[in-house]
Amino acid sequence: MKPILKKILWWIFGLLCTVVGLYPILYFILDRNFGLLQSKTAELLSNPLWNTAFYTHIVLGGVALLIGWVQFPKAFRDRNRKLHKKIGMGYVTAAFFSSIAGIYIGIHATGGMASVLGFVSLGVIWLVSTMMGWLTAKKHDFDAHENWMIFSYAACFAAVTLRIWLPLLITLHHGEFIPAYRIVAWLCWVPNIALAFWIVRRKITERQSFAMKNQIL
Repeated sequence: MKPILKKILWWIFGLLCTVVGLYPILYFILDRNFGLLQSKTAELLSNPLWNTAFYTHIVLGGVALLIGWVQFPKAFRDRNRKLHKKIGMGYVTAAFFSSIAGIYIGIHATGGMASVLGFVSLGVIWLVSTMMGWLTAKKHDFDAHENWMIFSYAACFAAVTLRIWLPLLITLHHGEFIPAYRIVAWLCWVPNIALAFWIVRRKITERQSFAMKNQIL
């Protein structure tokens, strides 16, 4: 990939992360008949535990999305080790609580079992990959740490891909929300994780090739 194209794609990626990371602000300045809350029952919207989980999920998920993407450039990490660690702990903390809250609200997802399984699976994958990223960093296994955090942020980025796919799916289903929501419960994160797997595999191969060259030399 040409450097200029790679740079453009990177900044588009960062812009999407920033815009969607700030998106939860709208839930505090608009009325309750907004966004995904339109699909919820009055009983659920009046449930204090569900509301606590919902706002924990969107606010801390937004924070994780906002600060996580700046961590990936190697040049930034090399120049700002202490800042990288501080931002990383902020991301892990936000992701930990947001993913747990996401698992809970996923249990109450609109659309039945298909939606529930999709969103709960996403929450579990985000939680596990984030915790593995934190544990490997604690053990100073930084290659594994980087790999796990790629998976973690791929799960986090589902907040972006959901908002890209859902309007398209609703249009394809002639304005029907429920079938579109059942599909997006999986489509918002499965391709992300598949891409993360490809990136990680490529990195592992590059590291192995580099190690073999050093042994030969």
